[in-house]
Amino acid sequence: MAPSATGDSAPMHIPAVSKASKINASVLHGPRDLRLEQRHIQEPGIGELQVAIKTTGICGSDVSYYKKFANGDLCACQPLSLGHESSGTVVAIGPHVTGFNIGDRVALEVGIPCGQCGICRQGRYNLCKKMRFRSSAKSFPHFQGTLQDRINHPATWCHKLPDNISFDAAALLEPLSVALHAVNRATPTPGSSALVLGAGAVGLLTAAMARQSGCSTVTIADVDQGRVNFAIAKGFATHGYVVPSQLHTSSSCSSLCSSSNSGTSTPCEGVMTPASTTISFQSSLDTAKTLAAEMLAEANGPGSMMADDEDDGVDITFECTGKEVCMHTALYATKAGGKVIMVGMGTPIQTLPMSVAHLREIDILGIFRYANTYSTGIKLLCARDRPNRGGYVLPNLDEMVTHRFKGLDNAKGAFELASRTIDDGGNLVLKVVIEA
Repeated sequence: MAPSATGDSAPMHIPAVSKASKINASVLHGPRDLRLEQRHIQEPGIGELQVAIKTTGICGSDVSYYKKFANGDLCACQPLSLGHESSGTVVAIGPHVTGFNIGDRVALEVGIPCGQCGICRQGRYNLCKKMRFRSSAKSFPHFQGTLQDRINHPATWCHKLPDNISFDAAALLEPLSVALHAVNRATPTPGSSALVLGAGAVGLLTAAMARQSGCSTVTIADVDQGRVNFAIAKGFATHGYVVPSQLHTSSSCSSLCSSSNSGTSTPCEGVMTPASTTISFQSSLDTAKTLAAEMLAEANGPGSMMADDEDDGVDITFECTGKEVCMHTALYATKAGGKVIMVGMGTPIQTLPMSVAHLREIDILGIFRYANTYSTGIKLLCARDRPNRGGYVLPNLDEMVTHRFKGLDNAKGAFELASRTIDDGGNLVLKVVIEA
């Protein structure tokens, strides 16, 4: 069920707020055409809070909009503020809202469903056809993102934060929710083995949630050595695999096993002619088989808890890139009776070796964003230093933030850096945030 905005405590005195006040907003008008503008914000309406945004993380979908003014099949048709991984402070309270006080720290869940349809009543509100999601061009007028000084947001979708969760970590509750939803769909049993393809923010968090859920062996794979090293050093995964350059450069998609984003992402560019389709597909399958075999060998290496008879596959593969060849790899790397969870969204139309899934009874499950995850994510972050039953301690999410930009006027630099894997100094770029 959706979280409630009600609570036992009464709101403090609400200071008078003018009917409209000026705020600054970072607004995208076209590809790489990012402008700092003044907007007017009304006082919060019925059931709303006004939140001063403190931290916004940049997601892969935001980068796609920034570069192309589009994200996959979704093309922006009016100026759009980006940003949906956000946290902030309550600065005004609208009528009929209880349980919140001025100054409360909150994480924002930015997808607003209708709450009335059958799918919402089932608790799967992420699938609501009337969903409005901040920084997405799907609905019109577009639901503006959080890269603004302040926004009015339904109190129902504002989650109060304890003092021991930083604003940066709270912003990462959004991609953490994607990871939680993916693991909830996978329902791993204690001692399961897992493979995660893609070591971006969502991939890292998915690996961590797999370990948190009881998976004893979690292997993470990516083309970027720095991200794989980070995953192992910080405890997100137990094993790591770096895709050899000769494989990912010869693949039909040069970004093989590179991280994608959690909502929608841009498909790989490039067109195959009919004459080359069969050859390219077979080449992709051969590459996938090689990758799967090498990843399984890594997972069965020193320190592995996988049984010898499980070297034919892992129990669960989380495909976090959205790339066709990575989906091929996922199918070949998953054992009979296992599951493949489609987390990343990239190539919209894929040709898959379905007989692999058919003959081995591999379940293929998709996820879209998340539902009913924020309260669990907050509880996990509150208890981060406490090991789970298997002794696993959740990594410090603040360490995922590799670069911070101060102020909306520096948003352009943040977006440019977020599209890279290393900065000018050769340092790893993982999660870029814009702070107030």
